[in-house]
Formats: sequence, C-alpha cells, structure tokens
Amino acid sequence: MRSSVSGDMSAIGRPTPSPASDEDTHNAQNASKMNPIDPITLSVLQNGLMQVCNEMDLAFVRSAFSPVIAEALDRSDGIYHRDSGELIAQGELGLPVFVGTMQFTVQAVIERVQRLKIALHPGDVFIVNDPYLGGTHLMDVKFVQPFFRDGKLWCWLANTGHWPDTGGMVPGGFSANATEVEQEGLRLPPVKLYKEGVLDDEILSIILSNIRIADQRIGDIKAQAAALATGQARLSALLDRYGDATVDAAIVELKRRAARQMREKIATIPDGVYEGEAFVDSDGVVDEPLKIAMRITKTGGDDVERVALSFDMSGSSPPCKGPMNSVIATTRSSIYLAVKHVFPEAAINAGTFEPLHIVDPEGTFLYAHYPRPVSGCAAEVSQRIAEAVFAALGKAIPDQLFGAPAGTSGNLGVGGFDPLKKRAYVMYVISGGGYGGSPSGDGISNGCSTIGISKTTPIEIMEQLYPVLFEEYSLHEGSGGAGEHRGGFGVNYRIRLRRGDARVSMVMDHGRAGPPGAEGGAAGGINRVAVIRNGVTYVPPHLSKDQDIQIHAGDVIAVSTPGGGGFGPSASRPRAAVERDLALGYYTAEESGRAFPPSS
Repeated sequence: MRSSVSGDMSAIGRPTPSPASDEDTHNAQNASKMNPIDPITLSVLQNGLMQVCNEMDLAFVRSAFSPVIAEALDRSDGIYHRDSGELIAQGELGLPVFVGTMQFTVQAVIERVQRLKIALHPGDVFIVNDPYLGGTHLMDVKFVQPFFRDGKLWCWLANTGHWPDTGGMVPGGFSANATEVEQEGLRLPPVKLYKEGVLDDEILSIILSNIRIADQRIGDIKAQAAALATGQARLSALLDRYGDATVDAAIVELKRRAARQMREKIATIPDGVYEGEAFVDSDGVVDEPLKIAMRITKTGGDDVERVALSFDMSGSSPPCKGPMNSVIATTRSSIYLAVKHVFPEAAINAGTFEPLHIVDPEGTFLYAHYPRPVSGCAAEVSQRIAEAVFAALGKAIPDQLFGAPAGTSGNLGVGGFDPLKKRAYVMYVISGGGYGGSPSGDGISNGCSTIGISKTTPIEIMEQLYPVLFEEYSLHEGSGGAGEHRGGFGVNYRIRLRRGDARVSMVMDHGRAGPPGAEGGAAGGINRVAVIRNGVTYVPPHLSKDQDIQIHAGDVIAVSTPGGGGFGPSASRPRAAVERDLALGYYTAEESGRAFPPSS
C-alpha cells in the first residue's frame, strides 16, 4: 500500500465499518423489509433530507466572505453514511461535480480515523483538500463532521467551498505551468480543525501562514462551520420528529429505489459498445492535446435487475506534465454527473451510481498519483470526460442527447495590491458559455458549466471589491454551432485594471476547437483570450492556458467563451429561425449564409 503522503486511493470506497454501526445498518435493512415505509412518509423524508442540505447551502452562502462562494455559488453540502461514506442526500444548490467527490472525501476521512484510531467527539470537524484523498483541486476545501445521536455516530455531514487562494505559484491557484502539486498550493490531509467545537488555533495558523489574503479566510472558515452546525440542528429536528429507526430505514429504501430507477433508465439503451472521444487543448506545459477515449458497454438487455453501464477510458493519453491530470475521485464523479445530465429525472444518492461500473484508468492522465499537478481537473478535465460520455451515448440514444456544451469554467485569476484600499486581493472569475442544441430546441446562452450551477460573480460586486472596470459584458455572437437547432452563445468580457499592478493566470479550454455538435450539427465557437498591455496584444501560446502575465494600470484582459455545438444538419433549420437570428444580430449575413445554407 502506498503511504498516505502519496494519496493512496486503494482503500477509499471500501472502509471497514465498526461492528456497532454495521449492526445498526443491518437492523435498518431488516426493518425496511419487514415494515415497509408508506410512500407518503418516504417522500416526506426524501425531501426532508434534501431540505437539511438546502439549508446548509443557504447558511454557507449567506455567511461566506468570498464572492466565489457567496455570489458564484461554488460550494456544496451533503449527508453521508456513517460506515461507507456513501452519499445519502445533497442539496439542490450544490455543484453536481461534488456529488461524487465528497463521498470519496468522507471515505478518506473514515479510513484515516480507523487506521489511526482517532477518537471522534461531537463538535469535531475535519478539514481536507488533498486531491489524492477523494478530492478535486486544492482550492476546493472540504469540511467533514461526525454527527452523533445518543452518543453513537449516526452519519457524516460535509461541505466543500472554493477558496480564492490556497498558496502556490500564482494568485488563485490556477497555475497553468505547474509540474508538481506543491506548486499549486497548500495540501491538507484530513486533520481536525475543530476539536469538540473549539477552533484549533495552531492548525489555523499553519493554514493562514501559507495562503494569500489570509486575513480574509476566517470568514469562509466560520461560514463552512456554520453550515455544518445548521445541518446538525435541522437533521436532529427531522430525527426527533420521525425517529432514528424510521429515517434509517427510509435511507435504505431510497437507495434501493434510486438504483432501480437508474437501471430502468439504462434499460432504454440498446445493448452494445459505444465509443466517443474528447480532447483537452493542452496540459499548459506541453503544447499538445490530451485525448479522452471513452468506451461504454451496455449489458443486461431490458432486465432491470441485470442492466449496467461500464466505462473504460484506458485508451486515453498518459499522465501529463502540466496541471490537467485528474484524480480518480474527480474522474468517477465526472461520469456520474454526465449520466445524470442524460437522465436528469434520476434521484441522487449512492444507489444512483450502483449500475455504473468504472474501470480505473490507471496509466492515463485520468488517474493522477502524487505528485502530479491537478489544478485543472475539476474545472476543465471533468467537463471533457462528460463530453466524451455524451459523444459515446449519442450513438446509442441520439434522441436523448445534445450538442456539446461550452465545457469550460473559464478560470481566470487576477491578483495584486490595491494602492487605494491598501490591501492585497485575489479576484477569481468564472464565466458561462453556450449549451448545445438538442432535439427539443436551441441551446441556451451564457449557461453555467457542465459540472455545476456556479455562475459569474456579478460585475458590480467585482468592481466594488477589486480595482477593475468591466468595459464589456456581452453575448459572443456567432459562437453558437450551426444546426437544425443551433447551439447557445458564449460571452465576451473585457476587464481593465484601474490602478496598481497585478498578475494574471488562466486555465480554460476549447481554445483549439469548439464544442462538437451532434447528429450533423456544427461545432460551437472557440474560447479566446487576449491581454492588451500598453496597446500591444498578447495571446497565450497555449491559447487557453497561461500564468503570471504581468499587467499594469490601464491594461486590459479580453475573453470570449465558447458557444454550444449544434444539433442536426444546418440545412434543416427553418428559414424563419435563421431570419430571426439575423434580425437579433446573433450572426452576420455572411455567417448565416455559410452556417445555414438554404434548404433544397
């Protein structure tokens, strides 16, 4: 077994349950079989568990200091099983990519607690951001708390918040040129930040001594802890009302039903092997694309008890030098969220994932081991994985798929010192893009990323907090891929630095080729980045990735995000729809004639 320093994942997902809690789970399963819960109570408890998570989300958002959490909503909260760490419930306001990764994080905490025989007490809160221990990138900081009932561990509560900085080579952590994880920031294994409800000042001082704008982080730390406290209060009230045994039995039944529901969805896919691929522009260090080769096998026919989907990515590119490696937790979660996009009606808990069998892609850049850099895994590679799933399943069930969405979070970090406010700052910008056209219509414009519900921080907030002026924020006209149903449009924005000096870094994607269309639709427009310094335009050599670009007052950062891929042949688009696009200025006459040729 690899050491904990190298982030071994071999035990994650298979923690050894304690005898007492294992007996509780067995009793709940038996109770569920002998005394089935009536459908109304089951529905109430399902929504009650979700509401606990929703209130945790709201408490987190309303008390967080960082705009990326409070305004952009880059965070999530959930409830996890006491023994296995499996997902029980997650809030509707949480990022989908965290659906899978947080259960792997909780499993890493359980494994560490059992291996080191760590005593657990009410009020304990673990902090962890180690990518190799069920994480994403270092900026996604997880809090994990044991929840007790009558002195016994009943479940785990956990949340994730994107911190605007965790140290490393560049402000914001998105180092496009990192070749080892230490260059990306401070890496924390699971350690108790709160011990029996008391913040550990020594651990806090270590954290704050290794990150930028440290004085501003205490607000986010207390917000994450407050969200967990809200979860404890609301979950306790739910259990007091319905009884521990009833809720336990409901959790078992909800998991069983979620697994069956997902199998019913999978049963609609014809048996067979389906292949798709997607490409990352580059790793930020070597200017060559990285390939994701997706091979999906559907088995079991229409037998709901036997159907399954298997995902094999072993033909993908080998580990890369730069920060576009993906840790296994993120790789798995990317497949989970992609399938959820295809079947949005499916419930979300651990049962949802049971019919999805993932072959660990060892030897590829999709299974990163220490010390491979990983800052781009959650925000960018995850979306390419989802894109490959869409491409493969589109050959099996084309009437349920769509052109590829923009597929990039547009991560832009700007850090410097504001001479007027006399303090350092790190501004993190994420941006939307176009969704793909689908059988039901055109894609939406300026939608959130494939992996989440996070959105761009309102520009008024950014202009208030940071020394910048947004000179433009508009639709990236012409970026929607042509098709019978065209893709949605990305956005253009221009940021001018008003005062002082700053450093600019970005990790984006789809700068080489736009998101592909489906069923004959054209690809969406590409991502473009330019920095105008003293009137001279600089375009990153890797197009979508660069770091430490020095700018001064008056310099401008210009970004155009990708549009979505089109669906169906463009010749089939109704002439009235083309004329409407022209009238609204979405395309020029030249673009329209080329993209939407007259029907014969």
